Amino acid sequence: MPSSIFVNIPVRDLKASMAYYKALGFDHNPQFTDETASCIVIDESIYFMVLTHEKFLSFSPNPIPDPNTQTQALYGLSRDSREGVDAIAEAGIKAGGREVRAAQDYGFMYSRAVADVDGHVWEFIWMDMSQMPTE
Repeated sequence: MPSSIFVNIPVRDLKASMAYYKALGFDHNPQFTDETASCIVIDESIYFMVLTHEKFLSFSPNPIPDPNTQTQALYGLSRDSREGVDAIAEAGIKAGGREVRAAQDYGFMYSRAVADVDGHVWEFIWMDMSQMPTE
């Protein structure tokens, strides 16, 4: 079986988070979804578990930091093109997220950073490795 990644993130409003990620084009797996959690399917090997604060604390002994004032993680997700980066970033902003960093264009790499409805920062990235500088 190939490796998969399951990232768990705490959310204030499960339904609002599910609606946000649906607006970005992601589905959820109903087998792992209930009133305390939802499995957001990024692709066949990447899953984000959005968990109510109570559910999240059942897995972690540490307090939940406020993602609007503290960085707990940055989530990077590649796209197939610059246009793909712009499309998902704009969808995130339209769905209630906010841009936290203007687009960065290095020629071989293009990215935008958008915070979701809870303040978790997603960095959407496109890279052309054949154009990457050698130094």
